[in-house]
Parts: sequence; structure tokens; C-alpha cells
Amino acid sequence: MMPLRAEPAARAIAKPGEAVEIAPGVHWIGALDPTLRTFDIILRTANGTTYNAYMVRGTDGVAVIDTVKAEFADDFFARIESVARYDEIRIIVLNHLEPDHTGALPELMRRAPQAKLYISTRATAMLKALLKPKEDKAPLAFETVGTGDEVSLGDRTLRFLHTPFLHWPDTQCTYLVEEGVLFSGDVFGCHYCDTRLLNDRCGDFRFAFDYYYAHIMRPFKTHVMDALKLIEPLPLKIIAPTHGPILRDRPRRYITRYRELSTSSFTDQIGNEERSLIIFYMSAYGSTARMAEAICAGAEEQSGLRVSLYDLEGGETQPFVDLIESADALALGSPTINGDAVKPVWDLLSSLAVIDLKGKLGASFGSYGWTGEAVRMIEDRMRGLKMRVPVAGLRVKLIPTDEELEECRAFGRAIAGAISSGEKGRVIDFAELG
Repeated sequence: MMPLRAEPAARAIAKPGEAVEIAPGVHWIGALDPTLRTFDIILRTANGTTYNAYMVRGTDGVAVIDTVKAEFADDFFARIESVARYDEIRIIVLNHLEPDHTGALPELMRRAPQAKLYISTRATAMLKALLKPKEDKAPLAFETVGTGDEVSLGDRTLRFLHTPFLHWPDTQCTYLVEEGVLFSGDVFGCHYCDTRLLNDRCGDFRFAFDYYYAHIMRPFKTHVMDALKLIEPLPLKIIAPTHGPILRDRPRRYITRYRELSTSSFTDQIGNEERSLIIFYMSAYGSTARMAEAICAGAEEQSGLRVSLYDLEGGETQPFVDLIESADALALGSPTINGDAVKPVWDLLSSLAVIDLKGKLGASFGSYGWTGEAVRMIEDRMRGLKMRVPVAGLRVKLIPTDEELEECRAFGRAIAGAISSGEKGRVIDFAELG
């Protein structure tokens, strides 16, 4: 065993070319990216980010858990070399195969050809696409694992937890049994770069933690809750995510926070026995507004249904996201202007990418002067968001008559009936194919 040059965890700070010991025999071997300001196009990163990778030493060898983005491979290998030889590496674990965690993998496998790779059962196709093995080369030495599977380093045991869709289908967590360290992948991570590494020594990253959850984990709340059932019973001393601070001080606070963020904040307002429909509209000359009011009146005839009506002209889009997430159904009304729905409607729909809409009921309506494309366009977008659209959209030309307003009330009753029936059509998730 080579002498360890890593600093004790109490004084941990990331320095070039040096691993950092975060627990006995456990080292951070990742990379810092302090100047990054946008991640995956959609996330702002005011403090940059880290690509956290880890090494575990046991009596029977060394395990490397995750790697780093390709541009930072030199930092990664320098830190490995500060605490281990490549011929000591027996195990490589990939908790997630996104490029920011696997960029150094091909070179690591070249330097440590004796190492065996461990990935989740959902990661096989992604691994082959990542490494693109040639026919004239030896087959990849990897093993797929699921919840409860273990691999031994002699006096150290790595146990795997299958946590799919957090936030890719392939994701898993790895638990170091003897030290109570959870290598959590993207779960409990955030984009926050600080050379002090540890949550009780670095700057205040609470905003970054919640922001990351909102944009990465929030669409998969159901899967978060499933993962928490596996994680909460574990004895935990440290949570070691792939981005952001390492959580050694009161790590269960972050588990509690995930449960809070994954639980609807509107349960006291909308009872468990009550369904909810939210109707949003924009109206150029009042016609779509009159339709919305009539649809609301029709839907309200259904007992046990809470109906809410909002004019998008009078509010910001973002606060409505929480309401929609907690609702059973969403109806959107827009006039057709220049062959399209109006911009606030598209803004609202685009903001819904951060929540899980799969199976939620959607409906569309609106007035028009010429061809009335807006209603169909909104319906198509709802289906693209995996919503059900069981009631055909309603269009009214110009000013609605009394008869047409009665059609609107019937439309509202039809939506309410679809909600109360509880019938759910099959929504295909393309990640389940292949």
C-alpha cells in the first residue's frame, strides 16, 4: 500500500494533484470547475460545479467510484496517483453514465485493465454506446447489479441500491457498509464549487441545493420517494454526491429536505378525497374569457371537484407550477393569433418540464377568427408532456353565442367526468423501450 498524502478530513481542502481523505481509507479524487456558468443548457451555476469521484481502499484492493468530465481527466488521474497505483484498482463503479461522470472512464480502463466495472441493470446499452467497443477487442468486463448486491474489498463492502430515474434510467447509489458512506450519484448533489469540499466548512449552498432539486429531481418525485425508502434506514455518516459539497455534518438533514421537497405543499388545502381542476386562459377581446367562465361553471357541477380559474395576463408563470403539479387536471384557453396560441400559454407549458405530468389530464379551448389552430397545438404539446387529453378541444368562432356557452358548460362537465372516472390511459415512456 502506498503512503497516503491526502489531508485529514478535518482540514480537507482540494489542492492540485492531491486526493482528499473524507473518511478512513476513503478519498475524494474529483475535479473542480469554478468558472462554469451554465450546466446542460438549462441550469445556471453562479458558483461553478464539482465533478466528484471517490476512491475506497480495502485489504484486497481499491475501488474507484465514478469519474469526471473528460476535460478534467488530468486532475482526476493526478489525484488517483497521489494515493494508489493503477494495478491496485480492482473495482470501478459507475453510479450514473452521463458524460460528466464517465469522461475519464475509457482511459481509466486502459490504465487499470484488470479492474471490473459495476453498473446498474439499466445501464448496459448506455455503457456500450459510451465505450463503443470494437469487434476485434476483448469483451467489456462488467457486471450489472441491483439493490442488495454487494462486492467485497476484503475488509470493506460496497452495497448497491437501485434508484432509477434520479435522474436517468441507469442511476444507482453505492453504500460503503463499514464506514456508513453513501456515494449517492446525482442525488443530494448541487452545482456549487468550493475548494473546502465539506458541507460544514464551505459557503452557504442551500439555494444551490434546492435549485438543483427543482430542475433535476423534481420531475421524478415518485422515484425520489422510492429511493428514500431504501436510503432512510441506512446508518449514515457521510453522503458523497457527484456534484457539490460532501455532506458529512448532519447528513440526514438533506434526506429530510428531499422528503419535504418531494411532498406536496398543498395537502392541507386540497384534501385527499377531493380532486382539482385548474383553468388558465388568455383573452384578446373577452371571448376566450367567457368560454373559461362557462367551462368553470360546468365543471363545478361535479361534486368533490375543486375548480380554480386564472387569467394568465394577471400573473407570473412560475408560481402556477406548484398548483399544476398538485392538480388532477389542467385546462388551457387561448385565442388564435397569427396562427398560433399566445406567448403566455407557451411560457406556462414550457415551465412544466420541471414537474411530472405523466397521466395528468389536459384539455384545451379558445376562440378564433380564421382557422383556430391554437387549440390543436396546445393539445399536441400536452400529449408531448405525457398528459392525457380524453376530451376533444373546444373552439368557438369570434364571440360565443348562448348556445355555444352551453357547449362550454358541457365541455366543463365532460372534463369533470373524465377526472372523476379515474380512467387512466397507457402513457408510453420511451425509456422503457428497447
